[in-house]
Amino acid sequence: MKRLLLTGLALGAALCAAGIAIEWPAGKPVAVAAPPSTKAPQRIVSLNLCADQYLLALADRDQIAGLTRNAIDPDMSAAAEQAKGLRLLKGSAEEILAINPDLILGMPARRGGVMAALSGDHYRSVDVTLANSYADIVAQVRVIAQAVGHPERGEALIARMDRDLAAIPRRQDAGVAAYYQRRGYLTGTGTLVDDLMRRVGLVNLAGRIGKPALSQLSLEELMVAQPDYLIVESAAERVMDQGTEMLHHPMLRDIKRLPLPQAWTVCGGPAYVRAARSLADQLRAAPARRLAAGTS
Repeated sequence: MKRLLLTGLALGAALCAAGIAIEWPAGKPVAVAAPPSTKAPQRIVSLNLCADQYLLALADRDQIAGLTRNAIDPDMSAAAEQAKGLRLLKGSAEEILAINPDLILGMPARRGGVMAALSGDHYRSVDVTLANSYADIVAQVRVIAQAVGHPERGEALIARMDRDLAAIPRRQDAGVAAYYQRRGYLTGTGTLVDDLMRRVGLVNLAGRIGKPALSQLSLEELMVAQPDYLIVESAAERVMDQGTEMLHHPMLRDIKRLPLPQAWTVCGGPAYVRAARSLADQLRAAPARRLAAGTS
């Protein structure tokens, strides 16, 4: 079976699955190219949220035969506006078989249940896992652009991202930040968020205190650690439930917040640039109290 395989750390892969249970392989990013097709595929379907966004960035609209149901959710997808008007899949193998796609993006390497019905040499596929660094994003863009028949678009997108990222200032000592999520989850090193922090000069609190890629940190532990910033999901800026309520505890009142839309960090792709620019702009506009005091 022709296959393009991209592997990487699978932190939060369930967020990417759009209703399909997927267990992603782990390891360093690898791109294994399938033999090139003689013509660009014309019936491409996407099976995960991250694949949706690469497909929208690199393919013609009339090549896209189906996206995941979360593709039009602006809280989940950075390309929600672009996805409007395109077919949204319900996630069944029968539905995909009826489309008879000539390329499937986001086909999991391990398949069970209804997805097992899509096995076989008939379906060319590309497995798209979560990117954990900008280098992962660049590798994925190249492989997917080749797969959809537009390698030149991939190179043009990479050139734009490189140019835009080069224009973002990186402070030498921006401070220590914690990517703190609902119910006290903390994002650690080896993740896309950590890569973003380092790009703008921030130190990831999780790495400093020896936490893994995903852990939980109590409010008391957070206050002892005393980060300069809390990076939080924009949606969590208002209390919606008990999970977000703790992010508004009075103990956190004096820690500067840097909100980012979840849609910019849950997947890689062009939204990485938007997230990096937003962090840099927020740091420039409102430095942490410790840093401001040191420069006065």
